[in-house]
Amino acid sequence: MLSQKAKYALRALLALAVADEGESLQIADIAERHRIPKRFLEQILLDLKHHGIVGSRRGKYGGYVLIRPASEITFAQVVRIIDGPIAPLPCLSRMAYRRCDDCADEGACAIRRVYADIHEATLRILEGTSLADALAPQVAEAAGLHSRRA
Repeated sequence: MLSQKAKYALRALLALAVADEGESLQIADIAERHRIPKRFLEQILLDLKHHGIVGSRRGKYGGYVLIRPASEITFAQVVRIIDGPIAPLPCLSRMAYRRCDDCADEGACAIRRVYADIHEATLRILEGTSLADALAPQVAEAAGLHSRRA
């Protein structure tokens, strides 16, 4: 399940992604507009800054900006930064693999087999969806365009 912290991180990044290029947004503005607790958002943005997703500017017109294009930031990257491994079982994790303590044979584990399919489908979507992809329907609608999904 997606944590509230990861949800807030995605909301904040989507807000930064729709800002004019080079425009920085202040934490207070993002927090108020997107209903994110300000202190929580400060920590989230610091985590994202340490991972090279956002940058900060000081001064009167300071705030946070994306330092990579929205098309290069995937939902999977953000979820991993905020929540850690995405895998529903430790034996399916690419980044933090650990054999399940109560499993005698991974190859014969029916639970692992079912969750492996779920995990692969989830990863395909999260790794294949960038911030720009997520915003595409909204941007098209705002521009008077209608996108059709196949």
